[in-house]
Amino acid sequence: MGAIIVQTAAPAGNSIGLLMILAVFAIFYFLLILPVQRRQKRTQKMIRELKNGDRVVTSGGMRGTIISLKDDSVQIRVEPDKVKLEFVRSAVAHVMKEDESNKQ
Repeated sequence: MGAIIVQTAAPAGNSIGLLMILAVFAIFYFLLILPVQRRQKRTQKMIRELKNGDRVVTSGGMRGTIISLKDDSVQIRVEPDKVKLEFVRSAVAHVMKEDESNKQ
């Protein structure tokens, strides 16, 4: 007599488990990874578009006006003493809008 081989279908639990893992990955991607990537792109765009005369705030909280730009640095004039400081471009955290500048 020969042996009889019976194939059984995979339990449904394996495919549900795989779907749950994919769902958790999708949630992490849309809630954590995607917003960070968007924020990084906005920051890089802001740093590329810096120009003379822009009022900026550095990551250390220093406020001033850009007076010169180099490849990887910016020179900022700080009021009221007209002190000139040089920062790396990545230290610029925020470009102030006209209405923000006038409030000071």
